[in-house]
Amino acid sequence: MYISFFSHTPLPRTIQSHLLPSTTITANHKPHHTLQTNPFKTLKMNAAEHIAYDTVMITLSISLIVLAIILFLACKKKPVESEETLPVKLCARAYPLTEVDAATDGFNHRRIIGQGRLGTVYAGTLEKEELVAVKRIHPVLVLSNAGFGFSSVLKWLSLAQHPNVVPIIGFSEAPGERVILMEFVHMASLDFYLHKNQDGASLLDWNKRLRIAAGAGRGLQYLHEVVAPNIVHGCVKSSNILIDVNFCARICDYGLNFLAPVEKRGVVGYVDDEYWSERRGGGATKESDVYGLGVVLLELLTGKGCEGGLLVKWALPLIRETSFSELLDPRLVIPSDTKPLVRLAKVASACVGNSRKCRPSVAQVATILNNLETEVCL
Repeated sequence: MYISFFSHTPLPRTIQSHLLPSTTITANHKPHHTLQTNPFKTLKMNAAEHIAYDTVMITLSISLIVLAIILFLACKKKPVESEETLPVKLCARAYPLTEVDAATDGFNHRRIIGQGRLGTVYAGTLEKEELVAVKRIHPVLVLSNAGFGFSSVLKWLSLAQHPNVVPIIGFSEAPGERVILMEFVHMASLDFYLHKNQDGASLLDWNKRLRIAAGAGRGLQYLHEVVAPNIVHGCVKSSNILIDVNFCARICDYGLNFLAPVEKRGVVGYVDDEYWSERRGGGATKESDVYGLGVVLLELLTGKGCEGGLLVKWALPLIRETSFSELLDPRLVIPSDTKPLVRLAKVASACVGNSRKCRPSVAQVATILNNLETEVCL
């Protein structure tokens, strides 16, 4: 910021006299203008007038300087944000398929870190040794969605930025190929810890499980209520909740249900009955996401898998009968204070035991889970 001040000195009195013609009044009151024959003739000004004039000019100059300093300091304290300084949320970048192919060594099977109903996930290494998770969509799903705006959807989904959400950083598309690049999470899924690792359950004590439940609730609430337009996950389940090195829940695969809207594999048991009924407003909705979150809460409580919906049918009667000794994961010691787990069970029951119209919103669920985390884990 540059500020310049120009101190205007008074015009010489000789020039002032040149600018204004002298006026004389004759006896008959007719004005008669006469020009000075010498335009640079000096007019006399006494010493008092000189002092008064200089004082006024000095005072005015000082006032302008002080005002400029005040304005400068005010602007420095509260700078006006320009478009260059405002944070810009960039959408996912389109990667050439050749670059993705090189990052995964030609989609080498040795780089496979996961497989699901939508595709196969590889560990990829981009330039500057950036590690990413690369999901290669199954060819049959690519062909069935050939005319769908894949890039537009991925750019929208990539706007999701939250500590409990795995961000989408890029995508690639070519004839017969659809690839999604996500941030690499250096641990495994909740499904792996609970059901596929002998030591995984013991690593997830009750406090960690409450923390994971609260994190999943916050992530889902962010997708449902903060991202604009809102994002419906479509398949909330334990394999779509990753656990990082700090045992923080990170939701992934959100908004991808458009790739396989009628695919039952990997979905049955994590969605409500209304999901399959068009007459009852079927398909993926926020309410079906809450149902899936409730199933995940039951998995955290019991240590059991979804088993295609059998978990809900088995757990609900035990919760209603308050038979928590049978309900809770036998691989962990039942805590002396079971109140937090009882509340967690009741929240899970409300998510899976009601129809869509009577089901709590994710905001209501997240509030209770956050309170439990605060009371127990902090």
